[in-house]
Amino acid sequence: MRVTVPRSPLADTLLERLTARFAEAARAAQAADPVRAADMRAYMKDIAPFLGITSPARREVSRAVLAGTPRPDEADCAALALRCWRLPEREYQYFAVDYLRRYIGRCSSGFLPVARHLVTTRPWWDTVDALAAHVVGSLVAADPALTVEMDAWIEDDDLWAVRTALLHQLRYKDATDTGRLFAYCARQAAHPDFFVRKAIGWCLREYAKTDPDAVRDFVARHRDVLAPLSVREALKNIKA
Repeated sequence: MRVTVPRSPLADTLLERLTARFAEAARAAQAADPVRAADMRAYMKDIAPFLGITSPARREVSRAVLAGTPRPDEADCAALALRCWRLPEREYQYFAVDYLRRYIGRCSSGFLPVARHLVTTRPWWDTVDALAAHVVGSLVAADPALTVEMDAWIEDDDLWAVRTALLHQLRYKDATDTGRLFAYCARQAAHPDFFVRKAIGWCLREYAKTDPDAVRDFVARHRDVLAPLSVREALKNIKA
């Protein structure tokens, strides 16, 4: 589904502040450590260039950018995120993810197509995992009708949509829809990609904190099709 960038004076203000502040921070980072940006890019497998700003410095800049600004509405959130995604350096996407985590409660179920665009555009675990657990997961929790969309995502050809479907319940604990959790893991148990297999183990490991017996039983019943990586991750914190 094609998404368009809404008009948003708030996003205009934030992006003007952000690009100016990040440019200053990048110059400081380059002076302090000339190879940091290259190292960050290499660590993330060249998914995007980096300004080289450290996480503490980036958070400090973000606080300054947000100071005195009003709470956004859904259009503001969409505009800010989509415009950050168009900028080349990865720190802009990190800012957008943090912004959405803070304000996703201001968004309706209609925000899901924007979330999907973010998940599947320039995707890597550093943005996808936070979007899955804190943005998509929050949207589905607020509107259970969106579980139908997750049922479609788990069947998707895009591995990052599949990973998001697996991880969207990561913070649900007792509210986890166990039928879907286990069905999703079984559906993709033989997936060839590392990131999907890792996500299966991760979501099972997390749910094991709530119901270890259910996870142990699921793994026992599906051990013949689950990847060894998924099994190891799922059982990592379960006592034998």
